[in-house]
Amino acid sequence: MGHILAIDQGTTSSRAILFDETFGIVAKAQEEFTQHYPASGWVEHDVSDLWSTTAGTCREVIERASVPVSDIAAIGITNQRETVVVWEKATGRPIHKAIVWQDRRTFEMTDRLKAEGHEPMVTERTGLLLDPYFSATKLAWILDNVDGARQKAEAGELLFGTVDCYLIWKLTGGASHVTDATNACRTMLYDIRKGRWSTTICDLLGIPESMLPEVRDSATEFGVTRSDLFGREIPILGVAGDQQAATVGQACFKPGMLKSTYGTGCFALLNTGEEPVFSQNRLLTTIAYQFDGKPTYALEGSIFIAGAVVQWLRDGLKIIRDAKETQPMAERSDTSQDVILVPAFTGLGAPYWNAECRGAIFGLTRNSGPEEFARAALESVGYQTRDLLEAMQADWSKGEAQTLRVDGGMSASDWAMQFLSDIIGAPVDRPEVLETTALGAAWLAGMKAGVYPDQDGFAECWALDKRFEPRMDEDTRQAKYDGWRRAIRATLATVES
Repeated sequence: MGHILAIDQGTTSSRAILFDETFGIVAKAQEEFTQHYPASGWVEHDVSDLWSTTAGTCREVIERASVPVSDIAAIGITNQRETVVVWEKATGRPIHKAIVWQDRRTFEMTDRLKAEGHEPMVTERTGLLLDPYFSATKLAWILDNVDGARQKAEAGELLFGTVDCYLIWKLTGGASHVTDATNACRTMLYDIRKGRWSTTICDLLGIPESMLPEVRDSATEFGVTRSDLFGREIPILGVAGDQQAATVGQACFKPGMLKSTYGTGCFALLNTGEEPVFSQNRLLTTIAYQFDGKPTYALEGSIFIAGAVVQWLRDGLKIIRDAKETQPMAERSDTSQDVILVPAFTGLGAPYWNAECRGAIFGLTRNSGPEEFARAALESVGYQTRDLLEAMQADWSKGEAQTLRVDGGMSASDWAMQFLSDIIGAPVDRPEVLETTALGAAWLAGMKAGVYPDQDGFAECWALDKRFEPRMDEDTRQAKYDGWRRAIRATLATVES
């Protein structure tokens, strides 16, 4: 039983990857699903799509691998975080589409709660800021806006979960209503120091605690799959939110280690050890992973739009057909033009946390074209990452440049990673295995199953593919970053009262 099945349920697609006992990829499958935008700033998923694409890709991987199901020791799950699903306990029927982490519909609610003075309490308990990004106000919105929802919730007839929780419930045939600490801590309902749901915040938002799942370690027993799904029961032994799973997959087990994942959004996590560090620069305090009831904490900076800006070039502007086209376009661009794109399509994340501003482009000329747009899109990710790292260094480190471990789809672009190294003025390390999110989930499950080594052994397996060293001179680096900061100020000014 030397194989581990990793489920990676993301924002735009669901994937399944089968790893062998040496962390090699035996087979993988991926299926995209439809994004729903019912109003400006609103983002939803059809819950049935999340389940069907997850189950379908798992079956496809098992079939492709030609590995007996009896050889699969365990399942690990990683997932898009903060996205909210509410379903009927008796039937499993969702009462509303899933409200996605990007969704900003509750900004008026969070603004009101801030004005009433609740943010310090929320931050002290959860490590988070009062923002529509997190699950709590999305859940409250569903209870307030779906007919009969609040009455059913108070009667104990509804269940809430982030995507991992819903998938576990479906995989186990409704036997397990559980989540792990890394997902619970992103709901804005979980006390990260006491390790339990916050009654104070639940009461503030009118959320019955009976809806909430049991919170467990990141590597433990979460239940077993229905035997009819894959041919036999398979234990689910590892769960982590996608960014924490990537942190684990990058073997960032020591305080001070830093990773950044470039998927739909960009998320940088800095391991801060056994004690939570509360940011003075509007970063988030979160749980990186939890073993044996003991959490390891991290500082996190969240960028809402990273890879999604390339999707916008493809689906919105229609100037590319594939993400791979952006690198040669950026290389051909006119470097004398200083086009800056602020991709605030759904507001700005850390360290600005402005839900109302929207995207903007600066520096356009008559000669600006697709190549300049492609370069500006890739550069925007580097600029936003520097924003995060500067805030992290101010909060925790002594300010020295740290090596940044990167992963996610955009990290495959040498051009984007070289610009990232240039603009942050520090080395950027890309591992041989870019599937670090799925790898992290697989390791959690495999370690619990006895297939994979412990933390030290896993860290020794981490292998470097390529290191990017800064080439840009300091004057150019600072001049370009100053231009970015001016663009940010101008973007924020459009919504200032």
